[in-house]
Amino acid sequence: MMTEPQIVSDLAIPPGEYLEEVLEDIGLTQAELARRMGRPSQAINEIVKGEKSITPETAIQLEKVVGVPAYIWSSLEAEYRLIRASQIEAEVAKEEESLLGSFPYSKLGKLGLVEKTRIPLSKVQSLRRFFGVSSLFNLKEVREYRPAFRQSSDNDINHEALVSWLRAGAVLANEIDCQKFDKDILFSNIKNIRALTLKHEPSEFFPELKRILSQFGIALVVIPHFKKTYTTGATFWVKKDKAVIMMSLRGSWADVFWFSLFHELGHILLHDKRHTFLEGSKPSPEWERQEDEADEFSQKTLIPANEFQKFKDNYDFSASSIRKFSHYIGIAPGIITGRLQHEKILPYTCHTGRIRYKWK
Repeated sequence: MMTEPQIVSDLAIPPGEYLEEVLEDIGLTQAELARRMGRPSQAINEIVKGEKSITPETAIQLEKVVGVPAYIWSSLEAEYRLIRASQIEAEVAKEEESLLGSFPYSKLGKLGLVEKTRIPLSKVQSLRRFFGVSSLFNLKEVREYRPAFRQSSDNDINHEALVSWLRAGAVLANEIDCQKFDKDILFSNIKNIRALTLKHEPSEFFPELKRILSQFGIALVVIPHFKKTYTTGATFWVKKDKAVIMMSLRGSWADVFWFSLFHELGHILLHDKRHTFLEGSKPSPEWERQEDEADEFSQKTLIPANEFQKFKDNYDFSASSIRKFSHYIGIAPGIITGRLQHEKILPYTCHTGRIRYKWK
């Protein structure tokens, strides 16, 4: 069954104007209406001018005196107040337009997360819906967004871009079906994730990686790096039994990707669910210990400490030796090379086994 579309006017007309017309039609003055309702004349005059609201009690009194049903007065009043509130809200939104330059609106639009528009007011309204706030000025006060605003101002970081990146990850993670998080099962299956490092193309391993993590209650979200966020990854929880790992793919080295992934897994397995961990920028002192623990977890998981020490003790870091060792421990050779570079054993000009991923 088709229904007639409702046309809602954006013109705020006080119900007092209608009251003035009704009084004229029935030949009643405002003063006489006031006497019949037992109200001060000033109160009636303020209703006519739209300065005073028509309460349910007033609506019932008007019905008795002028014959217009109370529900009509209440409806007119509600519509008027709603339109006025919308007009005031639009005026406030104008102030928020000054913030638009700080948000990566076009990137969010490409991800389908905000409306594609060039109208500033529409952008403000779309960003409000995206973040779930009544005003963009409120973002700093929202608990889940605070970590982005607490990041160091080093490197000219754009806090609004960073909070946009985090929110995009949360929205996209909610679209990924996951089992309930189970730490024990995740620990016992780390080797299956580690084995994927031997794949050479994201198309070969990424669907499987995403599937495995979802079985353990982890939503893996990969979206482009947002300018001036300086973040390679993030870890947070959207539910008590659902974690999120975000990867920005800032850079394309395979060994960096895998180290970052296992670093994030370290946060999930070792640290408080209430925290959001952002990688790539200077951590505050309170987070340094946890960052070090996540680094150590990644290093030891990817390359067992005892085996790595034995390898280093041989002092043979040739390409053939690296490849032989990688085959022995079942991991991509580029990860070993990257670790040797990190420890300043090999120069960064040596790229044995290191590859760059081509992400689509």
